[in-house]
Amino acid sequence: MYKNRNGDRNNIAGLNVKRLRLQQNPVWSQRELADKMQLLNHDLGKNAIQQMEAGTRFITDIELKALSEVFKVSVEELLTVPAPASEAAEYSKEEQSGERLIAEDSEYK
Repeated sequence: MYKNRNGDRNNIAGLNVKRLRLQQNPVWSQRELADKMQLLNHDLGKNAIQQMEAGTRFITDIELKALSEVFKVSVEELLTVPAPASEAAEYSKEEQSGERLIAEDSEYK
């Protein structure tokens, strides 16, 4: 059985996906991000996005490339290890308003 050596997460990019999604103006829901991925012919649903962000799903290299296209960032930026949780907790006002959308997304799991 595969033993993950990245703590309890199955990916590095998931936290960056969430951060980038919440930085959009207006904030994108997980459903909106899934729709944008589907426009690039990647059949991902809202639940797959939620699992990526939570770190419970592996992200393929093909999906990583598509995510970089959707967010208009490099693959390297998606793979950059995010700041520690204490620093990440300091959201801007715009990002805090995105938390409402995360709660709404969670209702439809």
